[in-house]
Amino acid sequence: MIRPYTPVDKPAVLSIWREASALAHPFLTTEATDQAEAMIRDHFLDLAETYMADVAGAPVGFISLIDHEVGGLFLRPAFHGRGIGRALMDRAVARKGYLELDVFTKNSIGRRFYQSYGFTAGEVRINGFFGHPEIRMHFGAA
Repeated sequence: MIRPYTPVDKPAVLSIWREASALAHPFLTTEATDQAEAMIRDHFLDLAETYMADVAGAPVGFISLIDHEVGGLFLRPAFHGRGIGRALMDRAVARKGYLELDVFTKNSIGRRFYQSYGFTAGEVRINGFFGHPEIRMHFGAA
């Protein structure tokens, strides 16, 4: 089930983000991950339009949007490959149409998912916060 985020979901979002990020971003330092978590908790979630994916009543994933930007799509690793990420992305496409996002070049899990969904790769640049290269990806017509 896909549903809108509520403030009560904040601990679940942070837990999901930590779990999924550990798998997809093992190249990030603990310090950088701690700082990113604080930004998500204290700022990002309040600005974003976020949707939760629940399985058996428990949150297992989320997607966060700011305008046409996918700020994050994360699932608990145990739920990968079940169509949940696709369902979350389908909700984002239905709401926004055209989407953009950044994915680390070293995040093969994310790159593979976005490419299979139909995103096209654009420019590569260095992420200003983490200092790692990322690819700008696009879906649909602007």
